[in-house]
Amino acid sequence: MAQPPPDPAAQQSTQSQGSGLVIPDDVKQNHGELLEMILASESMNNEERQYWINILPIMTPDQVENLRSILVNERDQLAAIDAKYAGNKAPSAPTRSPEETAKVIRERRESRELQEQTAEEKEEEAAAALLAQIESF
Repeated sequence: MAQPPPDPAAQQSTQSQGSGLVIPDDVKQNHGELLEMILASESMNNEERQYWINILPIMTPDQVENLRSILVNERDQLAAIDAKYAGNKAPSAPTRSPEETAKVIRERRESRELQEQTAEEKEEEAAAALLAQIESF
């Protein structure tokens, strides 16, 4: 007895780990590189990724090439932005323990308080000298 031909609707598919996407095996075989680009795209959510995965088998070669071009362009532009901002990144300050940070804050506060106290004493001396000058008239 001959077996009936396989039903195209019953094609094998696997679920992508952690993403919940269902990826048919024929899409993996025929569009592997494009599939990787779809999965890596930062501009799509999983619903949009699933849409593109679902329609890949029925897309024309021109449509596939346009999608590839869009995804390559996105990847290149994001890489350029990352490179631009990686160069502008200021060196980060060394990390301190909470105790060291508290000590630095305390020292700065004490220094500021000392400066304020000195400034107040000078103002009082200047006010007293001005008052004495006024009284001498």
